[in-house]
Amino acid sequence: AGLIAFGDAEGAINLYHEVAKGTHLGRIVGNGLVSVAKAFGLSKIPAVKGQSLPAYDPRAIKGIGVTYATSTMGADHTAGYTVATNVLGLGGKVDPLSKEGQVDLSKKLQVATAALDCTGLCLFCAMMMLENQKSWDDVVTMINARYGWKWTQHDLFTLGEEVIKLERDFNLRAGFTPVHDSLPEFFLEEPLPPHNTVFDVSNEEMQVVFEL
Repeated sequence: AGLIAFGDAEGAINLYHEVAKGTHLGRIVGNGLVSVAKAFGLSKIPAVKGQSLPAYDPRAIKGIGVTYATSTMGADHTAGYTVATNVLGLGGKVDPLSKEGQVDLSKKLQVATAALDCTGLCLFCAMMMLENQKSWDDVVTMINARYGWKWTQHDLFTLGEEVIKLERDFNLRAGFTPVHDSLPEFFLEEPLPPHNTVFDVSNEEMQVVFEL
């Protein structure tokens, strides 16, 4: 937006002070990236459903790009952390630079994450569970002990699916459409060095995430 130069730490801190003081500029900045982009006429906006992208570029880690696009809350890496498999190799290996397997990976992780969120357990537990599927049995045992149920892993993952369906239904009722389940155009058009890749998983392919 031309307010400060990239890497200007002092300038960034001063912008925070503007937010704290509630100035006109501070109100714009405090409302987030999309608000700033609209106010200053910017078109290159790294956000999905109004939420700014976090640390990972979807052109280099395409699984996380699917998560960004399809997550019900917008660009949220924690909704389906494919970095664990794409980069760290936990629970298998899916080439981060290839489009193959990314939709299925993101879908499975989003369902598992939604299920885990319902238990109140920290998401970091999922790292272990990717390596040892039987760890989910321990979670189910915990749930059954608390509520006197006879759940299985299948029941827990079905709960995760139902959560995503409910959130998806809310979004649709609030005015979101499948058009919003996409990344900004520049990720599809501008290659990212050094591999010079673009995000090439189509919107149609990503809609499979919602086939639950």
